[in-house]
Amino acid sequence: MGHKGFIYGGTLCASILALIAANLFLGSVDIPAQDVARILTGGEAERETWRYIVWESRFPQCMTALLCGAALSASGLMLQTVFNNPLADSSILGISSGASLGVALVMLVGGGTITAGAFTLSGFITVILGAFVGAACVLGIILFLSSLIKNAVMLLIAGIMIGYIASSLISLLNFFATAEGVHSYTIWGLGNFGGVSLEQLPAFSAMIAAGLLIAVLLIKPLNALLLGPRYAENLGINIRRVRNLLLAATGLLTAVTTSFCGPVSFIGLAVPHIARLMLGTSNHNLLMPVTLLAGSAIALLCNVICILPGGAGVIPLNAVTPILGAPVIIYVIVNQRKIQYFN
Repeated sequence: MGHKGFIYGGTLCASILALIAANLFLGSVDIPAQDVARILTGGEAERETWRYIVWESRFPQCMTALLCGAALSASGLMLQTVFNNPLADSSILGISSGASLGVALVMLVGGGTITAGAFTLSGFITVILGAFVGAACVLGIILFLSSLIKNAVMLLIAGIMIGYIASSLISLLNFFATAEGVHSYTIWGLGNFGGVSLEQLPAFSAMIAAGLLIAVLLIKPLNALLLGPRYAENLGINIRRVRNLLLAATGLLTAVTTSFCGPVSFIGLAVPHIARLMLGTSNHNLLMPVTLLAGSAIALLCNVICILPGGAGVIPLNAVTPILGAPVIIYVIVNQRKIQYFN
């Protein structure tokens, strides 16, 4: 099984490198490949605008897709394991809707600023804060309900209902907001990996890295949870602490990706299933790294598809992700009796 993991891991790493090259060399502006290579290696560009496009647009967008794919996939995997449900995901459980509601409150009500007495925050930090509080609140409600509702399907339905409530509140905020606010929020909601600038990339990368580090540290407890909460407690796993860490990691990853890139659909739901189908195991020692790599590869692929029209414009991200993700989920639903996930 380890041998299979190395083969798939190596293949995914090679795919990621090829897709990074595609993201850097392709775009809405046609820049000769030799010029892109020269710019990336620190050489002189024939046109200064080309240097700006490569370093200020394509490079941050490529890195954002790489990190965002890994973050969403890790969130999906952790939620599917802790809820013992193959359809658990930050978007299905309403966590993304909670993050979107937080962003809507900041953008549509607060005008992009948060004021508390003499303390005022503005800019992208307020959007992240709004998304994080919204995501954490919904995930906290879901974890609380999971202690009351033992049926996984009923819990999933409860999560979907919470998502509907958040969506209804967002609709009300849109109704009473200004036309400018509605337009900017709608554009944000379509999803886009181009929301992180070169200056914001270090902060974005650090927050994603922190969430992914917690996810990697949770590998052993997640493996124990596959055997059931009671068995995990007998192994010395503190279930409450693990759930709190999962709350922090999933809330952070969902909030950061949602605030910068919009509510990206299907990557977190579909990628863990792709990794399980590839490996044929639910052992997180193998599953977590392969899920992270597969998530990065698929996000980079989606970004390449989004920029394919070239000068005609960029396709919204959420118009592409369901095309790749939905067939995987349909396959899982149809073959769920044949696929042993949580063992």
